[in-house]
Amino acid sequence: MASAWTLLAVWVSAVASPCFAGDPYAYFDWDVSFITAAPLGVIGINGQFPGPIVNVSTNWNVVVNILNDLDEPLLITWNGIQHRKNSWQDGVLGTNCPIPSGWNWTYEFQVKDQIGSYFYFPSTGFQRAAGGYGGITVNNRDVIAVPFDKPDGDITLFLGDWYNRDYKDLRKALENGKELGMPDGVLMNGKGPYRYNRTLVPAGIAYETIHVHPGKRYRFRVHNVGISTSLNFRIQNHNLQLVETEGSYASQQNYTNLDVHVGQSYSFLVTMDQNASSDYYIVASARFVNQSHWARVTGVAILHYSNSKGKASGPLPDPPNDVYDKTYSMNQARSIRWNLSAGAARPNPQGSFRYGSINVSQVYVLQNKPPVVINGKHRTTLNGISFSPPETPLRLADEYKLKGIYTLDFPTRPLKGAPKVGRSVINGTFRGFMEIIFQNNHTKVQTFHMDGYSFFVVGMDYGEWTEESRGTYNKGDGVARCSTQVFPGAWTAILVSLDNVGIWNLRAQNLDTWYLGQEVYIRVVNPEDTNKTELPRPDNALYCGRLQKFQNEQTPHHRMTSYATVSCRAFELVMFMMMMLLVSVATLP
Repeated sequence: MASAWTLLAVWVSAVASPCFAGDPYAYFDWDVSFITAAPLGVIGINGQFPGPIVNVSTNWNVVVNILNDLDEPLLITWNGIQHRKNSWQDGVLGTNCPIPSGWNWTYEFQVKDQIGSYFYFPSTGFQRAAGGYGGITVNNRDVIAVPFDKPDGDITLFLGDWYNRDYKDLRKALENGKELGMPDGVLMNGKGPYRYNRTLVPAGIAYETIHVHPGKRYRFRVHNVGISTSLNFRIQNHNLQLVETEGSYASQQNYTNLDVHVGQSYSFLVTMDQNASSDYYIVASARFVNQSHWARVTGVAILHYSNSKGKASGPLPDPPNDVYDKTYSMNQARSIRWNLSAGAARPNPQGSFRYGSINVSQVYVLQNKPPVVINGKHRTTLNGISFSPPETPLRLADEYKLKGIYTLDFPTRPLKGAPKVGRSVINGTFRGFMEIIFQNNHTKVQTFHMDGYSFFVVGMDYGEWTEESRGTYNKGDGVARCSTQVFPGAWTAILVSLDNVGIWNLRAQNLDTWYLGQEVYIRVVNPEDTNKTELPRPDNALYCGRLQKFQNEQTPHHRMTSYATVSCRAFELVMFMMMMLLVSVATLP
């Protein structure tokens, strides 16, 4: 019998679904469970943390059978996968009922016309703070040229801030109006930092080591899967050649470091061109904070050449000169450009889509602010509205023509007056071209993500956006991606072609502000009566809320023993976080 740990990739004929006919299928069988005890409460997949890499190619069909072995409902969302015609598989509360504890549910979707580096994660109940994430690699088809020579290896790095409190305690703190405060550390591929400093890092901590060979070139796929901390990524004495940004080939530029904001993904080519007198540090450190106070919020892994002459030692490579200098970070973001001559998922060059010459049909200015109190509860808002997910998903409500689930009246500008809780949805025009301006009136960097689409980042600057700001837009080679940062006291403008029918989540990637309501949905409907622009409701759709009566019950069938099982690595993580807490207490003035 095949193990549940194994990916079964098989070639099939056109028998499963007319829209998927002829393309390969990749099958996965995942058990999502707690693999350690508090204080970490790690969520693993098949006992792994991080979870397995979904490694497929353009147009492949992905089938993932999920057993929810947690003690509460679960959804997995596929950050950056566009689910063409198929928002049914998006894995957020606006489109899917959550998988009850002990139940199975199977996702089936196609990575249609996409390439690139993405990740998946649990989308409900603040669960991403406990893990449950993993990578998605979508390779080019053999017939499409890649704009660089094939690397000698492919390496995925997950970066993220981490708290030693259980994720349920974290979400309760947010609900009670408390800030999460400084994280307890930064994990790299689920491991603590190399002991670069004997005062800050206790002995005996497991750390990540990347093994390489001199003279070779490797592709590093870097994801910030954390909660709310922007991280500066760098590899000691090595240049980072940026080649891909969330499914778009970028104009190839070298960086000594790059800020990776929450929810963002990048691909770099890194050449092993050093003399290997010792190992080298791989660093992810917190940005826009007091570095001396936040010193523990630093992830450190090791780059180990096969001919290395010793262990890494000495100080870490420097971060940008002024850690509070957001202008440096903004200029860095502006420097990331679209590679106009490269093909991606299709043979035609990316630049053949001239987004700057398309007339805009809808404009939304989305303003966010720090948390506010609404009806006695702490909430975050967009345009003065804090979204409250309904018990019946929006897409199911449309399918069954239910009334009163949501309103199709989200304001194009911030509301005047007191903020409110609501379920207001953006009415997107099918095949229209939408301009969205994110205005960040919070004191922290926010990252915004849009499901179902890739959008063009055309401008960003400090101050309030005005109509005259359009004069600064990049209408030629602004990079296409699915998650963009918005600096505090600043704006970011995007353009998006609404060619994908469905109901799509637009959210803050910062887990704290998203959890408190900083999201909205965009409804895109084809007015023509046709089945060609959206797939039918899947036969295995889950039902909840006002449609609960249609649900066939499953008998819960847990496999794991939840918190009772403590793996060796999880134990090391627990010990690391406890020792870091003791170090922090010991160094208090």
